[in-house]
Amino acid sequence: MKKILSLALGVFTAIGGFIDIGDLITDALIGARFGLALVWVTVVAVIGVALYSEMAGRVAVVTGRTVFDLIRERMGARVGLAAVVVSYLVNAIALVAELCGIALAIELLTDVHYLLWVPPVAFLAWLVIWRVPFEMMERVYGLAGMALFVFVVAVWQLGPDWGQMLHDVTRPSLPFGEGLPTYFFYALVMLGAQMTPYEVFFFSSAAVEHRWRARNLTEVRMNCWVGYPIGGILAIGIQVVAHQVLQPAGIQVENLSQTVLPVVLALGKVGFALALLGIVAAVFGSTIETLLSSGYTVAHHFGWTWGKTARPADAGRFHTLLLVTLLAAVAVALTTVNPVTITIYAVYLGAAVLPVTYLPILVIANDRRYVGDRVNGRLANAVGVVYLVIVLAGAVAALPLLIATKAGL
Repeated sequence: MKKILSLALGVFTAIGGFIDIGDLITDALIGARFGLALVWVTVVAVIGVALYSEMAGRVAVVTGRTVFDLIRERMGARVGLAAVVVSYLVNAIALVAELCGIALAIELLTDVHYLLWVPPVAFLAWLVIWRVPFEMMERVYGLAGMALFVFVVAVWQLGPDWGQMLHDVTRPSLPFGEGLPTYFFYALVMLGAQMTPYEVFFFSSAAVEHRWRARNLTEVRMNCWVGYPIGGILAIGIQVVAHQVLQPAGIQVENLSQTVLPVVLALGKVGFALALLGIVAAVFGSTIETLLSSGYTVAHHFGWTWGKTARPADAGRFHTLLLVTLLAAVAVALTTVNPVTITIYAVYLGAAVLPVTYLPILVIANDRRYVGDRVNGRLANAVGVVYLVIVLAGAVAALPLLIATKAGL
């Protein structure tokens, strides 16, 4: 039973990281627009984020320190500060999207305008971080997020042509009227949505919060290689039902209700209720992860006392930063910025800065001064380098693709 419960961190991270508001919007949008032609990106993302999370988690349990704690020491203050600034800004923008996302989900249930829900949601997030034990938090929101499997059930209920689906996945082709620049723009958007930097920050920091040590390496690996594939399955389920229902009808995803529509058509009110439960749990979980990750990155770099499990009186700067970040995100959300637009830009920016996150992890995971004989093996390094090349190519192409496609229009 303890081994099963230890997977809660991986499930929570996967549900709250893979299936956040960015993925809910992006997967449905891409499924409706490109069908199954970008499913391969999800497979690539699952392997990549699991691989680098395992590296970051291994560093954390062997050293008792997180990656950002070590970047400054290993790579110098300037490199460390640049990584912190970029990561914090990406997290902060993502936090705005997450707050809007959960407010939109509640709007679907209540018909009360989503902006009125942003402050209460922010307050609840702060209350959870302040008062709810770490283990309870991850288990409740991770397991409640499993209600999102209703999207997978809807795939079966809609009765797809499995042979045609396999053909579409293994031989992707552009729909009529779409060009390669737009295709690659959305491939990068999906990569950013599913390999978001805060997933890695949160996972490695949470391993320290759990006080895991080298003896817990099995738990680290199980969390990565079981948790993230669960998130990947859910993401593909959302893409498939959007392809089955929205693409034939020519519906372009512009709000969260269109993401849920295929489930409602397949499973009715029960499906709607389960979808909303899963969405609220997943997006609220990602709100917690993103907010904590914002504080983690800064506190680790500057050597502050940090942690959800640390008393606020002992970690005053860390908790003050969390509060300021949350209030700033609420202020931006209340400007009536378009939630879908900020979500797309948040995940796209996340894709553009992935090398800043992944390169230091690869370097530190190969440094015997920190991890001793727990350094990467040849396979992990080979695959890690391939992924580093992929995210570097994506970072270089990000701005030209953004301009060429007018942000995917």
